[in-house]
Amino acid sequence: MAEILAAGVALKPALALLRAGDVVAIPTETVYGLAGDATNGIGVARIFEAKGRPRFNPLIAHVADMAMAEHIGLFDRLSESLALAFWPGPLTLVLPQRPGNGIHPLVTAGLDTIALRMPRGFGRDLIANLGRPIAAPSANSSGRISATTAQAVAADLGDRIRLVVNGGATPVGLESTIVKAEGGRLRLLRPGGIAAGEIEAAVGMALLRGGSAGIEAPGMLASHYAPDAAVRLDARTVAQDEALLGFGDRRAEGWQHAAAFRNLSQSGDLREAATNLFAHMQELDRVGARAIAVEPIPSDGLGEAINDRLSRAAAPRDNPAPAA
Repeated sequence: MAEILAAGVALKPALALLRAGDVVAIPTETVYGLAGDATNGIGVARIFEAKGRPRFNPLIAHVADMAMAEHIGLFDRLSESLALAFWPGPLTLVLPQRPGNGIHPLVTAGLDTIALRMPRGFGRDLIANLGRPIAAPSANSSGRISATTAQAVAADLGDRIRLVVNGGATPVGLESTIVKAEGGRLRLLRPGGIAAGEIEAAVGMALLRGGSAGIEAPGMLASHYAPDAAVRLDARTVAQDEALLGFGDRRAEGWQHAAAFRNLSQSGDLREAATNLFAHMQELDRVGARAIAVEPIPSDGLGEAINDRLSRAAAPRDNPAPAA
């Protein structure tokens, strides 16, 4: 079973594992990540093995500073302006790869682009001390609910990894927003911890939605973030054999008889809802209800990312095709 160590004492053992080509679960501001040395094929392969992740699904490479980022990817003017505005933070940029960057091909799943992010806190310190970028997808079994606490990581992956670094509950609670610059425009590949409107305000242009050619970045599989229970969206009523995931102060009809109830935000605060999303889904899933009914959530601001995660959780689970 994985050892859980507080972030304040975990740096040296985490570094030892990474240098040995092993993996370690670490806290970031978004969700917990399963980290491996992005230049080490054995370490990257162990990420895929521990998660049960399809090899065609690329990983995000995490960097400590702009010098490391510019060694890996080729920055255009728009991408550089976004990095300056939002790094370190929950924004991932998809860039053309710089030749000879040392990133193992497993990280990019054969693409000529690479997804880059600069995290805050323990992750950034870990990368700086390692001196190399790390690949770090969410620390959970592939396709399942992302972990926002060390305990959730251990419950899922504890028999497959050796160390979980405990940094407390993650403050953002959703994965990073992924953006790709293309022909002088910006394309939103995955909504996440930074709302699209914040990015549009920073660059003074509207974001295009969706990818242009299959899977271009992590988090684009049609089915993802799924609990054991089925997920039913925009619920106006709830049955006794369903758990209820609420939002705001107006309840679905029959909510008193739900198998269990959690409210993402009683006050209707989307940032609070984003922080609570995965933890509340895990709590409701443990009840063993037939389904989780989800009350309507507005799609503005961070609501776009919340609804993206919920729609993928509700998608059919026997089809690994990318989302449209």
